Amino acid sequence: MPKRFRLTRRLPIAMTEDGYRRLRRFAQEAGLDEGEALSFLFENFDSVTNHENLSHRLRLFNSDLEARKR
Repeated sequence: MPKRFRLTRRLPIAMTEDGYRRLRRFAQEAGLDEGEALSFLFENFDSVTNHENLSHRLRLFNSDLEARKR
């Protein structure tokens, strides 16, 4: 029997404009709303990410983060 899909958490988040556009595009392509798309991504995080690529991208993002905040 499939798990019942309930959105039980609501949280205010801050996203970059590029990140939000990409989330909206992914959600639209998948036929989901943004909350469902985020739930899918985080529930399946290990299978939808490549650990080596994730580590590299995270280092790049963090190295650029302070400059982007200004």
